[in-house]
Amino acid sequence: MTSPLYAVRSVLAILALLVAAHAQAQIRIAPGASAPALVSHDAQRAYQGARDKLVQIRTLLRNSDTQASVGSGFFVSADGLIITNFHVASQLALEPQRYRGVYVPVDGKEAPVQLLAFDVQHDLALLRVQTPGAQYPHLSFRAKDVPLARGERIYSLGNPQDLGFAVTEGSYNGLVQRSFYPRIFFGGTINPGMSGGPVMDEAGSVVGINVSKRLDGEQLSFLVPAEYAQALLERAALAKPLTQPAYAEVTRQLMLHQEELTQRFLATPLKAQKHGGYSLPVPDDALARCWGSGRDVDFKAFDMEHTDCQLDSHVFAGEATTGYIHLRYEAYDAPKFSALRFSHLHGQSFRNEPFALQGSRKMTAAECSERYIERPGMVMRAVVCMSAYRKLTGLYDVSVLVASLNRPTEGVQGRMDARGVSFGNGLKLVAQYLDAFKWEASK
Repeated sequence: MTSPLYAVRSVLAILALLVAAHAQAQIRIAPGASAPALVSHDAQRAYQGARDKLVQIRTLLRNSDTQASVGSGFFVSADGLIITNFHVASQLALEPQRYRGVYVPVDGKEAPVQLLAFDVQHDLALLRVQTPGAQYPHLSFRAKDVPLARGERIYSLGNPQDLGFAVTEGSYNGLVQRSFYPRIFFGGTINPGMSGGPVMDEAGSVVGINVSKRLDGEQLSFLVPAEYAQALLERAALAKPLTQPAYAEVTRQLMLHQEELTQRFLATPLKAQKHGGYSLPVPDDALARCWGSGRDVDFKAFDMEHTDCQLDSHVFAGEATTGYIHLRYEAYDAPKFSALRFSHLHGQSFRNEPFALQGSRKMTAAECSERYIERPGMVMRAVVCMSAYRKLTGLYDVSVLVASLNRPTEGVQGRMDARGVSFGNGLKLVAQYLDAFKWEASK
């Protein structure tokens, strides 16, 4: 006779097998299919609340009506005003005779748009529906006096890779450190085609605009704070459409940018980086990121250390990315080399530095000047080159290359590149840079 305890155990075992079999049946996936992803109810609500306010922005060649670029945007007024990125609409600003713009809402019905204004520094543009009709549903901005909290959930919307409208969920991680203009660090995914789309809080208010991402990491994305879009909307809502190439306005805004960049750089004391008896100028940590590396390049007989510093002040100007300062250094030590051999390698490194000696459609050929200068305790060889922007009148790319000549088997080489500065500011930056080199005899 079977005991009650054994019977209960048997029933429990059978039930466990049935539950396991049912679970396997529930999660069985057809060959070649993907497992269904869990959908956040908050993200779903964010998308449903914004879907009729989202648009794709397409730039089309007038002659062929083929797509030249795509991005995203969103309605910000009932009369058909749309916010997007400047880099999405830059062809409409610089070559309106060749390109035209259209917007495409979620229903797929394409309609023309006009460019009203742009903010190059913050990568924003304001568009308007060319033939306004009924009242357009639109998104609202989060109140300026309600700051985001670190870790707060936010939702990015746009049309990635022209595949269809999508929402990605992420978190607010504060502002990007050392960014020249404020940028929100978004812990979520932004893909090409989502540029210009809105990022909303859980209440459905816009807190930022998709702008860029890092390619060397995961979920390192960046947003323009909503306050700059609000400012553009307030000052340009009644502007007339731009129908002629807007190089003059792009230049005006870049001039303001380079002036602020130069003044901030000159006002921040350079730090001294030591290599033996050499003192080299590097930007302050609050202004730029610097990375260093060391390596042996000739069986430990020729030691080199490398430093690379860059200001995060890049501005997309339509035809080029400009408006930044880049510095780098190499320090050499080869005690086992003869002076002749060291001089040959040191000079070869100097000669290998590239300059734009041939002009292009965008830039003139570089004009260079070389001379020997005396710095405290040493003589240095210096080359300064300048190239002018052809259509952004008054802006230049300035480069200075310098190398020490005072030691038989030691040396340093430095280079500074300032992109998109005025002629006068370029000379000021070069002078400050060269004046900061020193030789202090090793103790």
